[in-house]
Amino acid sequence: MTANELRSKSSEELETELRDFKDTAFNIKFRRILGQLEDTSQLKKVKKDIARIRTILRLRELGIEESP
Repeated sequence: MTANELRSKSSEELETELRDFKDTAFNIKFRRILGQLEDTSQLKKVKKDIARIRTILRLRELGIEESP
């Protein structure tokens, strides 16, 4: 998911997305431990999406203008 797509969502939608991505990250970690994970790059992608969402939420909290 790109940053521009995330910026167009409301804060409530971003909170929901954040919870979903955290659940996904947990499931990926669990599958990796069990040896059931085929695409090991999935965790890295999910972590980056979580960081993007947190950054956008923090910018909104601080009232900093976001550039598209």
